[in-house]
Amino acid sequence: MSSAGRALPDVGLVVAARQGDQRALDDVVAASLPLVYNIVGRALRGHADVDDVVQETLVRVIRYLPALNDPAAYRSWLVAIAIRQVRDWETRRRVALNRDAGLDAIHNVPDPASDFAGMTILRLGLTDQRREVAEATRWLDPDDQELLSLWWLEETGEITRNEVADALGLSPGHVAVRIHRMKEQIQSARGVVRALRARPGCPDLGAVTAEWDGTPSSLWRKRLARHVRDCAFCGRLGSALLPIDRLLAGMPLLPLPAGLDAYLPSAAAAPAVAPPGPTAGPAAGPTPPGAAPTDAGGGPSVVDLAVSRPRGLVPSLAAGVAAAVLAITMAVVILPDDPSAPSWAAPPSAAPTAAATPSVAPSPSARPSSKAPVAPAVSSARKGVGVWNFAGASQALANSRASWYYTWGTQHPGISTPRGATFVPMIRSAENVTAAELARAKAAGPYLLTFNEPDLPEQANMTVEQALDLWPQLMATGSKLGSPAVAWGAPDPQGWLDRFMTGAQARGHRVDFITLHWFGADFTTATAVAQLRQYLQAVHQRYRKPIWLTEFALIRFAGGGSQFPSQQQQAAFLTAATAMLGQLPYLQRYAWFGLPATDKDRSGLFSDGTEATVVGRAFQAAR
Repeated sequence: MSSAGRALPDVGLVVAARQGDQRALDDVVAASLPLVYNIVGRALRGHADVDDVVQETLVRVIRYLPALNDPAAYRSWLVAIAIRQVRDWETRRRVALNRDAGLDAIHNVPDPASDFAGMTILRLGLTDQRREVAEATRWLDPDDQELLSLWWLEETGEITRNEVADALGLSPGHVAVRIHRMKEQIQSARGVVRALRARPGCPDLGAVTAEWDGTPSSLWRKRLARHVRDCAFCGRLGSALLPIDRLLAGMPLLPLPAGLDAYLPSAAAAPAVAPPGPTAGPAAGPTPPGAAPTDAGGGPSVVDLAVSRPRGLVPSLAAGVAAAVLAITMAVVILPDDPSAPSWAAPPSAAPTAAATPSVAPSPSARPSSKAPVAPAVSSARKGVGVWNFAGASQALANSRASWYYTWGTQHPGISTPRGATFVPMIRSAENVTAAELARAKAAGPYLLTFNEPDLPEQANMTVEQALDLWPQLMATGSKLGSPAVAWGAPDPQGWLDRFMTGAQARGHRVDFITLHWFGADFTTATAVAQLRQYLQAVHQRYRKPIWLTEFALIRFAGGGSQFPSQQQQAAFLTAATAMLGQLPYLQRYAWFGLPATDKDRSGLFSDGTEATVVGRAFQAAR
């Protein structure tokens, strides 16, 4: 079982939203939407009402957020609200079915375009046995669809077993029993799916399915499963099924529908860009982490979007969510009391305070001038990028929406730091441990990255003892120190980093966080993301410290050269990987390798100051 993820919003963001920070409220809603959509969509089996139930869930989140006593419990609270809305929808549907008995009621008709099993297969690019698991979920009992929506997210690392139990109002033990029974149903359905797809098929299966209309159901699952169990031909087909838990571990959330994420703050602020130009390229070896501040004011909030486009004219859930944020915020602040709302939700008698009023970004002419490029909008406090100078580097950095960057040195000559972003210095190797370099590092900010790939001759090329002997000079800066960033083998017993951390502990040296590099040689998205996650988990379990991932991408180093996937493959990996990284509570920052795109490197983000590659556009949208 994968360990549960901890995606945004974090506690600080929830606290700010509770206290009336409109931008924080926008971010809380935007960060909550993917999880809510996945819970509701799977529980309702892609019914046409999914959008409405997701909207109702977020309306209640916004309305009742001020009453949440423990901001750290936000995720459990959010999941419980989503399940409550699913159950309320089911109750209303059953009442409508009873009322309309004998008429052409359509309350239970799924939306073919929203079938969650099909969308999971399509949007996550599932193959082989993962595809079979997704198809098998169509055959579950209706009452198990709600449980499935939560268990699937538990297995993919989005929520914990305790959060599942809290949402269902059951004990963890009772939940375990129900999940075990549901998994048995999925397992038998997998055998059915495989038997139905077999070519050549079982000659006797055709007779069993003669009266079947082709629609998966729990009744037909039981009938066909009996045949599969008793048939020598069909039984052999299911003899090599991998455990479901292993197949789901590490999978990302199902992406939001097309047109929906465009209305979230991070996507709405994305600048239009031309088709990709030349492919990427660096000259300084691998290295990335993720960083700090808030929106620089360039991107519209959810409330801004609701104001700018009438709800009736905007398709899909996007408009509903945007309008809901505006409507419910107005209701809590201005409109008459909701008789069903608790007393704390009543509107104030006086005019709303500045903190409770939707913020409006100043016009460009009203903003103070600065030589630093204006970033369109930082989309994640963790997101960073490795930068070396090239034509248009400063504007490209601003357009990337990275909240932090580094240059493998203590300075950033020729590169201006955008508003809302920060520069993090590095002492790259032993030759950089000088009074001047250390003074610049100290002046540059609270964090300091250290020795770049000391285990490689072409990089810092240092022994463990040499690094330990120099470490006190780095500690004297007072900066928060990242460990040396080894090229590989960070969790290996007696590896370079393991020996350094053991020696640092023995000498009483301070190491505040672990710095890592990772480059994937398998260009299959799901496999690469799972491998990266396993690597990070292994490092965290060994050292129990926060992690900065300061270089990562898909690059295969072989025969003294570098091989790259296509830009589409690289972009797909970046999107899935950053979604996974957002779930890891110990992953403080990440940085992509790297900002410039040249003909030598296909992982770069920008070919000039404004022209983003396919990978660059994926990075802009990443959180």
